[in-house]
Amino acid sequence: MRILGNILWFIVTGLITGLLWVVFGVIWCITLVGIPFGIQGFKMAKLAFFPFGKKIELNFDKHPVMNVIWMIFSGLSLCVAYALFGVIWCITIIGIPFGKQCFKMAKLSLMPFGAEVFK
Repeated sequence: MRILGNILWFIVTGLITGLLWVVFGVIWCITLVGIPFGIQGFKMAKLAFFPFGKKIELNFDKHPVMNVIWMIFSGLSLCVAYALFGVIWCITIIGIPFGKQCFKMAKLSLMPFGAEVFK
């Protein structure tokens, strides 16, 4: 079931949102100061492409300043995109698990620093 969920997710939502993470990662990596932010964007892009079957442990206390900078310059737009996808998915009963993934990723897109992804 996890494989089917990831395939459907990638086709309908994951490709678009994963590419958004990659674009923000590339933009951040243009400057030397932004490289840690860009690397985090690339890590989260991998999760955005295939999120089913992965557990995320959040610890926002690790890097609060970096999370605030990320939220201001990149996180809000990613969060809005995930929230819109989540609302669209939750319109149908079949799409509710995908909507829940969108809302989980929306929270993560605001503060990705300190998040650990487990299989």
